[in-house]
Amino acid sequence: MRLWGRKTSVNVQKVLWALEELGLDYERLDAGGAFGGLDDPAYLAMNPMRKVPTLVDGDLVIWESNAVVRYLARTYGDTLAGRDATESGRADMWMEWFQNNPYSQFIALFYQMVRLPQDQRNANTRDHAIKVVSEQFAILDKHLSGRPFVAGGQFTMGDIPVGSALYRYYTMEFDRPDLPALAAYYDRLSQRKAYRETVMTSYDSLRPQAA
Repeated sequence: MRLWGRKTSVNVQKVLWALEELGLDYERLDAGGAFGGLDDPAYLAMNPMRKVPTLVDGDLVIWESNAVVRYLARTYGDTLAGRDATESGRADMWMEWFQNNPYSQFIALFYQMVRLPQDQRNANTRDHAIKVVSEQFAILDKHLSGRPFVAGGQFTMGDIPVGSALYRYYTMEFDRPDLPALAAYYDRLSQRKAYRETVMTSYDSLRPQAA
């Protein structure tokens, strides 16, 4: 099994986290960002979207991070995809929720707080992103009150997309609302070895480099 993508990409981290949770053997190859390679003909033949991650498992080539996580969970997981259709459906729902609601503004916030040089940052864009992400995470906070994970009583693939963003959410320097259930959830995720090794890693290399 081979995975293309830089380890500082949140979308690649999703897949790395799933691979480590499942204890699978794989090789990761740097691609994207400073490593480039996404326009190489060999890569384009696998992934015409010029993005990471891309996973090759035998004859299967699969991209789009959530699709890769689902594939791994359903192919190699015991309960990662959910113990039954109900739990799997809930996991799927929260994966879609994160991708379709807070994700774009979370990325905008990360750019405003980390990736862009100071002279390219926009306070209005930052504040709007904080507002939207805070409102969406308040929805998740309410859902998590009284349950340990998004699909219910156990960790599933549904926790991986939003969980992959929470390390950066809690380590960027801005005023966050008091969301106790979300904070407790992040603490639970932080106790997982696979999460610490794949998600709770430095993103300093993504900051603008001094001239």
